[in-house]
Amino acid sequence: MAISAKDVSELRKSTGAGMMDCKKALMESGGDIDGALDYLRKKGQKVAAKRADREANEGVVVAVTEGGKGVLLALSCETDFVAKNEEFIAFAEKLAKLALDSGVETKDEVTKLELDGETVAEKLIERTGTIGEKIEIADYQTIQGDNLASYIHAGSKIGVLLSYKDGGKDDAGEFFRKVSMHVAAMKPSILTPDEFDAELVAKETEALQGQIKVENEDRARLGKTLKTVPQYASRSQLTPEVMQKVEDDIKAELKAEGKPEKIWDKIIPGKLDRFIADNTLLDQERCLLSQFYALDDTKTVEAAVKEFSPEAEVVAFKRVAVGAAS
Repeated sequence: MAISAKDVSELRKSTGAGMMDCKKALMESGGDIDGALDYLRKKGQKVAAKRADREANEGVVVAVTEGGKGVLLALSCETDFVAKNEEFIAFAEKLAKLALDSGVETKDEVTKLELDGETVAEKLIERTGTIGEKIEIADYQTIQGDNLASYIHAGSKIGVLLSYKDGGKDDAGEFFRKVSMHVAAMKPSILTPDEFDAELVAKETEALQGQIKVENEDRARLGKTLKTVPQYASRSQLTPEVMQKVEDDIKAELKAEGKPEKIWDKIIPGKLDRFIADNTLLDQERCLLSQFYALDDTKTVEAAVKEFSPEAEVVAFKRVAVGAAS
């Protein structure tokens, strides 16, 4: 039977399927739109079942913000070719906007939303059938705040949303966009050391000490300067009692070296800063505010923010990525 170009166009518009797939679906259903949709759905289910064990390590991250709320959504696929397809990217943006408007907070909630008469989960299966690759929502994060900065890394593999207090500065948006770029590159997982679990910190401290001891064995064989083996790994361990003992030990060291007591005040702060730097390596790896700022590694992100404005502040951040960028 003859299939009209109008019917093919309408089916393609509602499903995102290719022109030939839509034409075949209409032919199989005798021109019935609902039957064609059912055909495409069943095809998608078959393809999805075959590709369930495939790795979907490519994809795209999109960010949408509106009215003090933002969402990051990562839509994954199997190949970079599909990830760069305009229709695939438009579909990801459509899902993100739907999720933002619906106010859902989790990835599972997104899949249950209705889109063009079907659930998002059904739409994903349908897309799998038409594209021929595993398609899924890899990650979904939300954030709220009076001021939001967003950044999508080149290639759309990484997305960042950051909530901040502007400190009364007109150029705060641009400054915190640069902080968002730092988040994209340096992969912090938490904002401050206070968010660490004490048991995790203890395990990471032991692991870090072991790692540096092994490195020092190699450095000793090569005649290189040994690294300082830290006593701690996070500022969360540096209690007032710990820091007082460190200061007392520094004073005892200066006295033993015969340094005049009148110059101690010029020496002690630098030695305390060195101790903190050597004993907060876990923070520097995972805590945004403790990391050295990518655009000026002479200072931490926290110091860079306070230099921008004493009243400015990073309130929260979310980072989403696909594939190797995760």
